[in-house]
Formats: sequence, C-alpha cells, structure tokens
Amino acid sequence: QVQLVESGGGLVQPGESLRLSCVASGIIFSSYTMAWYRQAPGKQRELVAQITSQGQRTYGDSVKDRFIISRDHTLMTTFLQMNNLRPEDTGVYSCHAKVEIVRPGTSDYWGQGTQVTVTS
Repeated sequence: QVQLVESGGGLVQPGESLRLSCVASGIIFSSYTMAWYRQAPGKQRELVAQITSQGQRTYGDSVKDRFIISRDHTLMTTFLQMNNLRPEDTGVYSCHAKVEIVRPGTSDYWGQGTQVTVTS
C-alpha cells in the first residue's frame, strides 16, 4: 500500500520558517520525481517545488530564493524548507510522487496535505 505522509505544517508569523516532511512508503522512491504543491483558499493548486530522482530542482516563481526542496533516498523522505514565510504562502501543502518512467501498473500518488498558516 502506497502512502505519502506529510508533517511539519503549522501556524507561524511572517518572516518565520517551517520545514515540511513527506515520508513515502510502498513505492520505489528512486523512480519518482517528488514535489510539493499548495492550495490556498479559493485558488487552484499550484506547484511549489519539485525534485527529480537525480536531484534536479524546479521552483515556483513566488518561492524562489526562499524555499528549498531536498530528498533523502535512505529515509524515503522529501523535505521543503520554507524561509521568510509570507501571508500569501498560506495553504494546504501536499506531497506528490510522479513516476518518471511510466510502465503498466505504475501510478502517481498524493499525500493528504498539511496546513500552513502565516499570519501576524
């Protein structure tokens, strides 16, 4: 059974930091590009950051130079270090696993999400 379990969300003030974690199980972790998406109230879900199995990183324009995505293959965990948080970073942050080579029986997966609220 595949699971992506996020943690690390919370309520913080502008300028503070949080680190999100996404622990994967039931997949061959090295076969997946891992990503964080977020959805703010009343808005569409957007890509925050992604990292390929080889470590290639992509960031959304609004988080460049503030957020850092990383992954630990031994722990099967993907991290999102969020610095200098702003109120507009508020939303539900979800972990996503996208298989890099599609074969019969493979699929992409989503976690349940963790709430991040930035407010003074």
